[in-house]
Amino acid sequence: MAGAEILSARDLVMSYGGVRALDGAGIGLRGGEVHALVGENGAGKSTLVRILSGTTAPDGGTVRLAPGATPDEIALVSQELSLFPDLTVRENLFPHRPPRRRGLLDRGAMDRAARPVLAELGVDVTPDRMLGELSLADRQLTEIARALLRRPKVLVLDEPTSALPAAAVDRLELVLRTLTGRGIAVLYVTHFLEEVMRFARCVTVLRDGRVALAGARRADVDVPELVTAMLGGRPAAPSRRERALADGPPPVVLSGVSVPGRLADVTFTVRAGEVVGVAGLQGSGHLAALEVVCGRAAVSTGHVDVAGRGLPGSLRAAVRAGVAFVPSDRKRYGLMADRSVWENTTAVSWLALGRGGMLPTRSELVARTVESTGRLRLRGGPYDRVARLSGGNQQKVVFAKWLATDPRVVVLDDPTRGVDIGVRAEMHRIVDELAAGGAAVLVASTDPAELTEVCDRVLVFVRGRLSGELRGGHLTEHALAVAVQSGVTG
Repeated sequence: MAGAEILSARDLVMSYGGVRALDGAGIGLRGGEVHALVGENGAGKSTLVRILSGTTAPDGGTVRLAPGATPDEIALVSQELSLFPDLTVRENLFPHRPPRRRGLLDRGAMDRAARPVLAELGVDVTPDRMLGELSLADRQLTEIARALLRRPKVLVLDEPTSALPAAAVDRLELVLRTLTGRGIAVLYVTHFLEEVMRFARCVTVLRDGRVALAGARRADVDVPELVTAMLGGRPAAPSRRERALADGPPPVVLSGVSVPGRLADVTFTVRAGEVVGVAGLQGSGHLAALEVVCGRAAVSTGHVDVAGRGLPGSLRAAVRAGVAFVPSDRKRYGLMADRSVWENTTAVSWLALGRGGMLPTRSELVARTVESTGRLRLRGGPYDRVARLSGGNQQKVVFAKWLATDPRVVVLDDPTRGVDIGVRAEMHRIVDELAAGGAAVLVASTDPAELTEVCDRVLVFVRGRLSGELRGGHLTEHALAVAVQSGVTG
């Protein structure tokens, strides 16, 4: 049974520059209860967590603790682990003010305090074990143990399972039962709605900095209702024109493909002239499928054929087979920021593929750059340094580099991340042109609306398996969000 309210936040307001991150948001946490907090990226979850944990002061509103509770009794376990792999478990558990005896560290007192907490969480390691030797799940639980050693009344778990395997999630369920049995109020921040339905007693949904659903009992809501609260309605299916698909063997074929720990028995094809999306939560396997097509993931079983060349053994082999890959992190993988536009746009077609002969002149390469960047309406000249361009124009340079290879297969990982709405529309126009030209296009995006706008159909991945696909009138943002969370596509 849930106890009395330990922490309450009301009418919270927080702005960063001209952006209102929270606009009257609030939440109430009770002892012995797991309260889930969900919402899309940018909904205000992280800002609310920082305010509740005391690391950020709001512009307005109130945060109150029950009589007898203090701010020191609120513990936060962040998504990004703050542990030190080169130190022992003991040293990680007591980073500040460790117990001392006669001025020296009292390791015996530290171990006596740590062992029962570690055992309670199911972490079977000795305190002098090096943290870097532990599994990711045990490191995550060690971070929770460190928080529990503070004897908190409120524990905030921020995306605790985002990098954990399924077995570790099962362990966490037992841990949550232990915590709530001790009367601790747990705020469980997650984007996995299946975990909300499994772990939480109640749930609050944030949308655009406001509370869209306040403390609803889990038994009274289902996944589609939570998605509706997150998105603000059930958008109609966007209009799509029928694409002319080419005859002949499809350029992308995966049959019974498995990648250890990432994909299990995945089968799909992508035809020439088709735009196919892949969607899933973090670690669901959809990005691993893209890596297989690009020659960046080792396949243990199954058959792969890309552009009629079989399984690419490397990214270089995939490029030579006719695959273009636009990565999500353009600054790290897609560009040479200190080089000129023309050097970037010709890097693959000339250096990797030898298009234009062994020694084309600079003027020939610049002329090709002017042609390709003109097609993309790039704001910048061929001699401009890429680092000086806007983010949107940098992304256009990445596109231009790959379009110059005349690809048969185009793989796009979050192609419009960090660009404005105008550049986004231009990127979508380019995707349409690629498909019209006969390329097979695979798209992943962190924005479900983008997938519904540009794709003919979307493949949904859940825990390493292909759970189904959405197409036509069934491909809406709402239906996609529900399918990604629940695995149900029909």
